[in-house]
Amino acid sequence: MDSIRRSLLGQLARLSAGAALVPIASLASAGINDQPPRREGDSSKRYGMLIDLRQCIGCQACTVACHIENAAPLGSFRTTVSQYEVQHQESGEVATFMLPRLCNHCENPPCIPVCPVEATFQRQDGIVVVDSDRCVGCAYCVNACPYDARFINERTQTADKCTFCAHRLEAGLLPACVESCVGGARIIGDMRDPESQISRMLDEYRDELMVLQPEKNTLPQVFYLGMDERFVTRPDAEPVALEVLDPHGKEMGYEFRH
Repeated sequence: MDSIRRSLLGQLARLSAGAALVPIASLASAGINDQPPRREGDSSKRYGMLIDLRQCIGCQACTVACHIENAAPLGSFRTTVSQYEVQHQESGEVATFMLPRLCNHCENPPCIPVCPVEATFQRQDGIVVVDSDRCVGCAYCVNACPYDARFINERTQTADKCTFCAHRLEAGLLPACVESCVGGARIIGDMRDPESQISRMLDEYRDELMVLQPEKNTLPQVFYLGMDERFVTRPDAEPVALEVLDPHGKEMGYEFRH
C-alpha cells in the first residue's frame, strides 16, 4: 500500500511541476472566447421557411412532432401555434387566427452577440444553433430574442431552440414540423436555389409576405403569407376565455379578442 501511495504522490508531483512550466502569458492570451472557426452548413445554401397561414388549421401536429423529434422537456417547445380570437370590426363576427411561432433564424440575430462564451452561432447556411458543450445556461440569449423562441432546457441546463431540424436537412429529410403539417402550411428550402418551392413562392407572393417585428431589424428568415398586419407585432389586447400556461407558469399561447 505504501509503495502505491508513494507512486501516486510521485506522479502528482511531476504533473504539478509540468504545470508550473506553462508560461503565464500563454494562459492570459488564451481568452474565454478563443475557439476554432466553425464551418457547419453549406455556404452555397441559405435556408428559410415560409408559413402559409391560409393552410394552417391550428392542429398542433407540428408542435407534437417537433417535441418528439427533439426530445424537449415537458412544457417546453421549440415551435408552437398560438391561437387568437379575432372579432371583425364592422360585422362583429368572431374567427380564430393561428400563428405558428419558432426561431426566425434571423440574418442579424440578436442572440449571438450577447452570448459570453460564443455558444450561439450562425452556420454558413444561415441556421442559428447552440453549442450545448459551450453553453453555460446564462439565458442572455433567451432574453435577447424578441420572438420568445428560446428557453433553458431543464434537463441540460443549456439554451434550447428550433434548429430547422438541421440534422434532418443534412440527411435529405424535411424538418419534423414540415413533414407533419397536414395542411402543407410550412415550406422550407434553399432560398438561393431559384427552382426551390420557397424561392418560387417568395417571388410570387413577395408583396403579400410579412415577418414578425420588422422594426427590430433582425431580418427574420421566417415569412408569413396571409397574416393580418395587426399581428406583425404582439396584439395589444386582453386575454379572454383561454389562457394556456406550461407547468412553470410561462405563456404557451393566448386567445385574444382584438
